Amino acid sequence: MPKHYLFYVEQPYSFAILRPIQAAIKANGDKACWFITKKSGITNSLLDGEKQLHTIEEVKNFNPCAVFVPGNVVPDFFPGVKVQVFHGLEYKKKGHFAIRGFFDLYCTHGPLTTEPFRQLAKKHGYFRVTETGWPKLDPYFDYQKQQNIKPVILYAPTFSPNLSSLESLFEQIKALASSGDYDIKLKFHPKTKPQWQQLYQSLAELAHFEICQSDNLIPLIQHADVVISDTSSAVDESLLLGKPVITFNNSQPQDALINITKPEQLSNALAQALTLSDEQQLKINQYITQVHPFTDGNSAQRVLAATAQVIEAGVMQKPLNLLRRYKIRKALNYMKLK
Repeated sequence: MPKHYLFYVEQPYSFAILRPIQAAIKANGDKACWFITKKSGITNSLLDGEKQLHTIEEVKNFNPCAVFVPGNVVPDFFPGVKVQVFHGLEYKKKGHFAIRGFFDLYCTHGPLTTEPFRQLAKKHGYFRVTETGWPKLDPYFDYQKQQNIKPVILYAPTFSPNLSSLESLFEQIKALASSGDYDIKLKFHPKTKPQWQQLYQSLAELAHFEICQSDNLIPLIQHADVVISDTSSAVDESLLLGKPVITFNNSQPQDALINITKPEQLSNALAQALTLSDEQQLKINQYITQVHPFTDGNSAQRVLAATAQVIEAGVMQKPLNLLRRYKIRKALNYMKLK
């Protein structure tokens, strides 16, 4: 009898994270379905052959043994073990280690996040933690870099108002794109303020500037020679693929980054990034061993193996969590207790 698994999706970036797990599920001869919230506006984003469940009743009839979630919440009334796989690698953001009472298993990416979550597991006593790596990265470790005609610069800022560099770096990004020396690609976070998006739309007519619409950031990182960001999950994703990263006022600027604190420093930082020293490359490599040491492309299978262990052992009693449970019921228009 094939096992049934469910993906719970609220944001467009979830697809790239969950599809490697879907591929692993199918490779094992099992079945996967998707539940995409209506308020997300992305209910028509599935590929051919991917199965969507539209109602709570369909989910219950499907009866998944596990639900995989890249977000912060999951309906407690869905059947199955609740598995957190995380929406990004940015452990420095506020809330990354917040425990919200929904999950039975946290699948962490590397030592830098595994140990804090294991300490939290001891404290709370109702969930397990397994270091699996991040499934989103599975397809990308065998990539061979293409030589770009001119340097490709990916600008991938965060949406967070207190952390975003979008306003501060606008004139510098405009100057880089106008120079003709680089191809500038901008990838907005889906939650970016509309006024910030409109600001950069004014650059769309420049020949060497592009606003990228893909919901998967990783291929854009692969194509880039340098990534510019601030305090975003794009920072770690880029470092893990060996890319030099320039950050603007990063909240915790580690050695692997080229961090600047003034917009006018961007030009010199870019020159440094394009001629990366052996010392800086070593710092990147050392950081990788802490954040995401897995490079075999098998993180999705590790997630499934960890999930199977929790299913076999049985879930532990979670807290009542009444307010959050009420909110998710209200959001999905489902007010039954179970």
